[in-house]
Amino acid sequence: MTKILAFAGSSRQGSFHKALVKIAAQGAEAAGAEVTTIDLGEYPMPLYNQDLEAKEGFPETVVAFKKLLKAHDGLLIASPEYNSSITPLLKNAIDWASRPEEGEPPLSLTCFRGKVAALMATSPGGMGGLRGLAHVRDILQNIGVTVIPQQKTISGSYQAFDDQGNLTDSDQDAAIRDLGKALVTVTAKLHS
Repeated sequence: MTKILAFAGSSRQGSFHKALVKIAAQGAEAAGAEVTTIDLGEYPMPLYNQDLEAKEGFPETVVAFKKLLKAHDGLLIASPEYNSSITPLLKNAIDWASRPEEGEPPLSLTCFRGKVAALMATSPGGMGGLRGLAHVRDILQNIGVTVIPQQKTISGSYQAFDDQGNLTDSDQDAAIRDLGKALVTVTAKLHS
């Protein structure tokens, strides 16, 4: 069974990205995947600093996050756009997880090589977070992740979701679910 790790690059309570990734996760589950949805806010990590790593090693939260990444075949990531780029929360998590553990060669990227990812975003603005996804895609591809070409952005997030975190437009809802399904299909084919 294909195993998917789903998370948002936001720790904000009531985050539209958490709602978005939950919908995509339902699509992945409908396609037969086992999905683990996490909140990055529950894995607080200090700002990456090589001196800190050398002195204290990996924080427990980093070890736990790396273990999750290694245990899954694919990643569903909903990433907010901060000033046309990736969120500090998501970038810091990627930076920590990219570091080799004891016994691993430098640049082994064991948490990322061979993984497949699907990206999505939403924003109050008209582009729906599109500019930030380009940076997320570049970072992931440069560390060995295959990012599927399909991605989805939803503009007007304040109007796009109801109070329960559901998308109000059935076509948008279907597109996000289909993104989760597409990730499962591609991941299963690449890992078969």
